[in-house]
Amino acid sequence: MEWIINQLRVHPELAIFLTLFAGFWLGRLKIGKFSLGTVTSVLLVGVLVGQLNITVDGPMKAVFFLLFLFAVGYKVGPQFFRGLKKDGLPQVGFAVLMCIVSLIAPWILAKIMGYHVGEAAGLLAGSQTISAVIGVASDTINQLGISEAQKATYINAIPVAYAVTYIFGTAGSAWILASLGPKMLGGLDKVKADCKALEAQMGTSEVDEPGFSPALRPVVFRAYKITNKWFGKGKKVSELETYLTGKDKRLFVERVRQQGVVKEVSPDMILQPGDEVVLSGRREFVIGEEDWIGPEVVDAQLLDFPAETLPVMVTHRTFAGEKIATIRAQKFMHGVSIRSIKRAGINVPVLAQTVVDSGDILELTGMKHEVEGAARQMGYVDRPTNQTDMIFVGLGILVGGLVGALAIHLGGIPISLSTSGGALIAGLLFGWLRSKHPTFGGIPEPSLWVLNNVGLNMFIAVVGIAAGPSFVAGFKDVGFSLFIVGALATAIPLLCGLLMARYVFKFHPALSLGCTAGARTTTAALGAIQDAVESDTPALGYTVTYAVGNTLLIIWGVVIVLLM
Repeated sequence: MEWIINQLRVHPELAIFLTLFAGFWLGRLKIGKFSLGTVTSVLLVGVLVGQLNITVDGPMKAVFFLLFLFAVGYKVGPQFFRGLKKDGLPQVGFAVLMCIVSLIAPWILAKIMGYHVGEAAGLLAGSQTISAVIGVASDTINQLGISEAQKATYINAIPVAYAVTYIFGTAGSAWILASLGPKMLGGLDKVKADCKALEAQMGTSEVDEPGFSPALRPVVFRAYKITNKWFGKGKKVSELETYLTGKDKRLFVERVRQQGVVKEVSPDMILQPGDEVVLSGRREFVIGEEDWIGPEVVDAQLLDFPAETLPVMVTHRTFAGEKIATIRAQKFMHGVSIRSIKRAGINVPVLAQTVVDSGDILELTGMKHEVEGAARQMGYVDRPTNQTDMIFVGLGILVGGLVGALAIHLGGIPISLSTSGGALIAGLLFGWLRSKHPTFGGIPEPSLWVLNNVGLNMFIAVVGIAAGPSFVAGFKDVGFSLFIVGALATAIPLLCGLLMARYVFKFHPALSLGCTAGARTTTAALGAIQDAVESDTPALGYTVTYAVGNTLLIIWGVVIVLLM
């Protein structure tokens, strides 16, 4: 054991990977529905490893933090700038006001309790579950004209206060929004009914299968043998498709087998009783048709054909700003179904009245030649790749960091975005550019996950290890009272947000819940809300406010230090 400890001191990079391994493992453990989460687990494990008096070089921490911040900005950039358009301004205004409350509440509570700068920054980071504040506030403290010892005291206190307040910040946010939120908006039953009404208004199907939420329903291919008398002496394929197409749904004939021979489908092909047809469409539209056409056929020869699913990025030059119903009505969409929509990494309900934004990723499914033809018309085919455009990433962080390093002095205090804030802003701009010109700057989703999660947790691991020796003493100083203060700092902005959404902005209840969760960047709460109201519609209010909240709450790491 002594040899292992000595190796960790000689090779601190190994201590970081020990912290990551144990932190990620601990973060996966659940007691009921509760878990510490990866970031808090990594921090606490880092504190334990830090008791061994391990010194980690500073630049390593900064490199991973800059990668994380650039990835955050890149992910939300398209929605951040989309929100500045006319139809998104109310949600932007709401997010800005709520973020201001999310700053003022911890600041006032910190003043009342007599906390110093580091404790206040940790309170903000934990209660608002915005881990990046740890790094941004630390960078800002390092620029203050105070002694190195004082800087160390403040910076080491940040993770202590963060750890104490983060647990309620996460679990409490989900409980407040999923349990108290619907009651504040008229009652759970009323909110459920309002969400269902919104789904109907936006074009959801009346046919619903338990276990499938609207945003995640897959496209299916099913075969039926024609026995219905409606076909009489024969009907054209186009006639059957017209008959099966309702106000907000479309079904397509993909294959036909006549007298044992599978034939190519054309609109004028005549279908006779006894023929077997393959229909494609979204699951909620296809299930139920077998009773009308005839018995379902399960046959490998009939159903074994090449179907393709392609991710397509919608651009401002194609169908950005159009409704799903308009896109479905396009001639090139014959035989093609929209399987899912992802916006800033969040699944958005695929409803007839859902408006598609520039930068949205639509998954198109159907026959290979039909899907590829539709994909070319829709936007940029974002085929899966394992290559990250590191020229784009490196240039973005360099330029952003240089701009962020510029400082102005007010009263002897240097004020700047810091290199971390600059990397975030660069990520926003570069992510927005990528949505406008998708031929360059690609970062595959797995790579984005690594930059986001590994980048942040590498940084947190180093923070925990560095704070380890002073963590226990700091925890004793802040005491249990900080947990109560943190709970108040979490609850006040959320409750104010729900009231503002209902009475000031007069949002639909689904949007009120989604916007409040988004402005506080609490994805876990969004999932709890959707489970509570039994609808995915709150996600429609999440993306724009999430982009604004993610940006402002990180910048508040600079502001809280200056305010204190």
